Amino acid sequence: MVVLAALAGPVVLFLALLVLTDGAGSGLPAGLTTLGIATVAALWRGRRRTWPGRLVPFLPVVVAAAVTASVCLPTVPTTRRYPPALPFVATQHWRLATGSRVAVYHYPPAHAGTRHPIPLVYLNGGPVRAISVLDHRFLQLLARQGYDVYTYEQAGGGRSDLLPMGQYTISRSVRDLAAFVDRLGKGRPDILGFSSGGAVLTRALADPRVAARLHRAIIAEPGPMDGPTAHLAGHKGRESARGLAPTMTGPRSTSTPRYAAAFGLMRLGLLTPDNGLIGQAEGDNAFTAADLGSDTASAYCARDAHRIPVEDTAQNFSFSPAASLRVQQTVTDSPSLAPRLRHSRTPAMLMIAECSSQVRQWETAVLAGDPAIRRTQYMPGVGHHMWNGLDDNSERAVAVVTAFLQDKPAPLPNYPTRDEIPAFLRAHK
Repeated sequence: MVVLAALAGPVVLFLALLVLTDGAGSGLPAGLTTLGIATVAALWRGRRRTWPGRLVPFLPVVVAAAVTASVCLPTVPTTRRYPPALPFVATQHWRLATGSRVAVYHYPPAHAGTRHPIPLVYLNGGPVRAISVLDHRFLQLLARQGYDVYTYEQAGGGRSDLLPMGQYTISRSVRDLAAFVDRLGKGRPDILGFSSGGAVLTRALADPRVAARLHRAIIAEPGPMDGPTAHLAGHKGRESARGLAPTMTGPRSTSTPRYAAAFGLMRLGLLTPDNGLIGQAEGDNAFTAADLGSDTASAYCARDAHRIPVEDTAQNFSFSPAASLRVQQTVTDSPSLAPRLRHSRTPAMLMIAECSSQVRQWETAVLAGDPAIRRTQYMPGVGHHMWNGLDDNSERAVAVVTAFLQDKPAPLPNYPTRDEIPAFLRAHK
């Protein structure tokens, strides 16, 4: 027991100092202080011992040195390593009026004869990550229906340039959307926002200056739109594949002590996103798809647990954990959006999945708060990632999206309506 305490002591001290200093200096001040304390303690404890007994107290010194070396030394580049170009679509870079430099992708209508006059802009989830190959395939399906499709990776995500950590806010994301529409210069586009992109779109609808730039809005599987919504307790959809799917294979940054400590402490809120242990670029370079763990499985129904598709390639995958946490925190800290959302007049549709991993109250809060939502489409047989390439799921999502944009009858019942929210929640659907 004494030996175990001697070995664990330097680790606990190091982590405590790491938290107290917010990882300053890549963790070296915490590591060197731990090493110094362990060395002084070893010299004090060994002063009256005979050789070789004097070496025993130095075991914690060895542990302190090992911990310092493994946590304080980077193992990936510390400058941003952007994903290579995609082979099937050109990457453009646009400088927006907000100062953000974002990666832009364009899928023109596949057939000129069926071209729809209003462009469609897609806002991906993340909130700060690359657009997955699976999502690109979905956008290609929409282009084959005659839509002029544009999308961009939000600032800091994928091939878009990084921002200073303090500039990652939900408000900045909304301003970037408005600036992107202005830069596009094609009148008022339709917007499809998925997951955290749906939260950005919801907040845009509550801002009259931004909403005036939009034609129609589709809010798909939204995250929380504001602080009060983020704090709502409630249930999720039908059972997802979380805990049922095979463990995701591939390299994990969290198998390295440096990144396990950094990402773990950030997730617990013990290190700030702008901590001094790892910089934003290094964290982006280190994070892998396997680090998402069961989060990916949670986006699929339990029945699909053993056939979850590969969403992305290792070369294209990019996720910024620190920037994402920072954006999420600004949502949690924001006041209620409801008073402003009640004035929304932009025609909108809400899409929710049967096996959604989102808290239902996040979704129903949008439905209750936005009087301009004209229809809700409850998508059976799919999880959070509704257009997933399995069976005809992507085609069904396309049918729902295009029917609304063309003001045609909905393929599915309008459910739940605003009046049906209490019964919908009681049914735990």
